[in-house]
Amino acid sequence: MASGKEIRNKIKSVESTRKITKAMEMVAASKMRKAQDRMRAARPYGEKIRRVAGNLSHALTDYSHPFLTKRDEVKAVGLIVVTSDKGLCGGLNTNVLRLALTRMKEWDAEGKKLQVTAIGNKGLGFMLRAGATLVSQVVALGDTPRLEKLIGPAKVQFDAYINGEIDVLYIAYTRFINTMKQEPVVEQLLPLSGDLIGGGAHGWDYIYEPDAKVVIDDLLVRYVEAVLYQAVAENMASEQSARMVAMKSASDNAKNVIGELRLMYNKARQAAITKELSEIVGGAAAV
Repeated sequence: MASGKEIRNKIKSVESTRKITKAMEMVAASKMRKAQDRMRAARPYGEKIRRVAGNLSHALTDYSHPFLTKRDEVKAVGLIVVTSDKGLCGGLNTNVLRLALTRMKEWDAEGKKLQVTAIGNKGLGFMLRAGATLVSQVVALGDTPRLEKLIGPAKVQFDAYINGEIDVLYIAYTRFINTMKQEPVVEQLLPLSGDLIGGGAHGWDYIYEPDAKVVIDDLLVRYVEAVLYQAVAENMASEQSARMVAMKSASDNAKNVIGELRLMYNKARQAAITKELSEIVGGAAAV
């Protein structure tokens, strides 16, 4: 059995760790509320523009934007992976990266080329270790998603789709369900299809002002920006929720460990007292 001094040192160490995890839990809880408010505020706009863009894919117009054009054969795939910059958030990044890796293996088995855009430090490091072809990246996003920082790296993939370098573009991120549940998903971003996002199967007819090209070009740019921003906002809300839960679990485990160590310390102290009493009694009997 360890000595009383060693056990006391362990108790102090675990108590210090518990103070850190408790503080991180409280910080994550504060950031989580802000991230959830920001994510929920962006959802109505994102859902509405998805629906309009989905209807537009069936619209009866002479102009067809490249984002609406489905390729006959898929030879190359683009993937945008959204992860966090920091760890200590449970299995959040592991789950979405495992899902992305599964899809990457499927595309590789089908002989499709792949190019990746990494948003977040964890995804960047994983893709470098996996040997993926990285065409753009962005890290250090902070606690608030900034579209001006996101659109540059993502535009590399959009331009690649327009130029025919890739035939389909996916985005992988963690969707926020509730504080205790976050779901990793891989969604098709391009080409835009009404079937994928709930658009109607019938033809739509719109009146464009000043003309179809100007309106559709601007609308689809807003669409891809909205989807990208929403994905990052969902991922940040999921990150803070997962971190709060992980830190609470760590704090609870530390409390249990402290209780067990104190029990061991009391047993060791009682054993030492009993030994001293036995030696005193034995010495007195010998005299």
